[in-house]
Amino acid sequence: MRKIEELLRKINIPFKNLEHYEMALTHPSYNADVNTKHFDYERLEYMGDAVLDYVSADLIFHEFPEMEPGNMSKLRSFLVKSKTLSNYARKINLADYIIVGHSITREQLAKSDKILEDCFEALIGAIYLDKGISFVFNYVKAILIDDIRLFGKQDLTDYKSKLQEEMQAEHRESVHYVTIQESGPAHDRTYVVNVLFNDIVLASGTGKSKKAAEEDAAKNALKKRSV
Repeated sequence: MRKIEELLRKINIPFKNLEHYEMALTHPSYNADVNTKHFDYERLEYMGDAVLDYVSADLIFHEFPEMEPGNMSKLRSFLVKSKTLSNYARKINLADYIIVGHSITREQLAKSDKILEDCFEALIGAIYLDKGISFVFNYVKAILIDDIRLFGKQDLTDYKSKLQEEMQAEHRESVHYVTIQESGPAHDRTYVVNVLFNDIVLASGTGKSKKAAEEDAAKNALKKRSV
């Protein structure tokens, strides 16, 4: 693990209170090892999540004055979803700086979208507490703005709703989803889901949450129907 000061220099954060950032990058498993309480990222994650929602909503509102509210919400959800945030974390090698207990290996940490997402949100929360709203707004804007401006409409597709609409239009009946497999440790689960119609499996999907796996299954079912 590298020093947190090195990370802050790399991402251009002239910090005032280093303790905020140490807390943001401490996983709860570390408390179990050293018998401490509440010195981890969970409260800062809450703060960072709110900051990301606010900044992304503001940017979308001003970048897309003609966008309908439903699509504004979908785009914001895309920007702050687990995979997007964990990818931002990987771009700055955040896993190199996260403090974890002995129950989590560095390899598990680097692969875990959930931990990386949580720590990235906590880092944003720490920047807000340390530097204030103006600084963190501009910092998050620099991270999000390219993705906002370059987004494709396919990123806003609700595959489950689209599949449901197609099947009901043809058959007046609904599809349903069944989780057939869960794997991986508790902090980094992977789900496999089947989407069925009249007990016939249309397609399968995988994801880091049941919702993501269902979306993937619906997307794959729509692909099969278009062939």
